[in-house]
Amino acid sequence: MRNFDENNITRAVLERLQNSVSPRTRQISEAVVRHLHALIQEIEPSQQEWLAAIEFLTATGQMCSDTRQEFILLSDTLGASMLVDAINHRHPGEATQTTVLGPFYVENAKQHALGDMISHDADGAPLLVEGSVAALDGTPIAGAVVDVWHSDSDGYYDVQRQDGLQHLSDRARFVTDSDGRFWFRSIVPAFYPIPNDGPVGKMLDAQGRHPYRPAHVHFMISAPGCDTLVTHLFLADDPYLDSDVVFGVKDALICKLEAQAAGITARGNAIAAATAALRYDFRLAPA
Repeated sequence: MRNFDENNITRAVLERLQNSVSPRTRQISEAVVRHLHALIQEIEPSQQEWLAAIEFLTATGQMCSDTRQEFILLSDTLGASMLVDAINHRHPGEATQTTVLGPFYVENAKQHALGDMISHDADGAPLLVEGSVAALDGTPIAGAVVDVWHSDSDGYYDVQRQDGLQHLSDRARFVTDSDGRFWFRSIVPAFYPIPNDGPVGKMLDAQGRHPYRPAHVHFMISAPGCDTLVTHLFLADDPYLDSDVVFGVKDALICKLEAQAAGITARGNAIAAATAALRYDFRLAPA
């Protein structure tokens, strides 16, 4: 087939995909071609606009590093990450709801003892986090691995700081006790802008959008026989709950901080000073 034009080139490209290495590769490739060609036909970009699009994607890739993933930011801010998450987590209503992983997860964070302070931020307001992990039927899960991470009081993650990977803070791994419980001490995280000094920030400016995420604590919880849970707990009354730049907020994940006096908490943990408290009971879906 020759003499391609706007009426026949889509069909020609699809025909070239017949010998894909697998049915799934062919399915994905055909969908990409159909939707990409439909987009181009709908917006009818000029040559200059198409070049600008290519330059945007090139700059997005060039912005990626060991501590920054600009393509994840792009996926998040276009709602693509949350759409993929929703498709992959059609769990029963009793399971804790999921949300996006985000670009600041660090594999193999240091394991801490229950009750440890995980923040080096001396300016942050103290925070107590008490939680539990159970199966859908309420059976406690002992030995579940709980990864947590959050921003500091200035809205930065440790990896955004100079030498951040060498001085991790506001980040840790815990293992639940025999009753499926865990607890730790940290500081109250702040709302923050996603990194907006690159291509994604320019895109948000052009779209008339702000770059902010409401304050939250990330959790990744895994246990044998269960689907790994990736979620956040959002702090109630945050000004950005209804306009999260990555579309991650769900009502079931919004928590109001409680006032906790010094002494023994309602969950039996001893603390030396008054603090704000964040409490949540997680339910894991079966694998």
